[in-house]
Amino acid sequence: MPKSVTNDILVNATPEFVESHSKPKRHEFVFGYHIRIENTGSSVIQLLSRHWFIFDSNGEYAEVKGEGVIGLQPVIHPGQTHEYDSFCNLKTDMGMMWGTYLMKRMEDNSVFEVTIPEFHLIVPYRQN
Repeated sequence: MPKSVTNDILVNATPEFVESHSKPKRHEFVFGYHIRIENTGSSVIQLLSRHWFIFDSNGEYAEVKGEGVIGLQPVIHPGQTHEYDSFCNLKTDMGMMWGTYLMKRMEDNSVFEVTIPEFHLIVPYRQN
């Protein structure tokens, strides 16, 4: 499971191929991913926005920016976590993603970026 730690924020990413929503003959591959954000520090933080970099193995590249995650801007207290599931579509059976979250420390309103670790999107039959 890919993970990264930035400023006492631990981010874990778990990708999964979603075969039931994919149509390989049409070059439509759906990958889900589970994100777990853990506040290992001593400050209350809020996730403000996300910035994703998504690469398809055919050379296509996309950036996705937006407020919060799945419509939320969660506040995460020390020792607590926020988890969510999302997905992306690729035109090939392999790709990768990584990115950043913009976070705010609630005590002083300072903002900082947290790294989302790189993770690979690969259909199971390509992993051998």
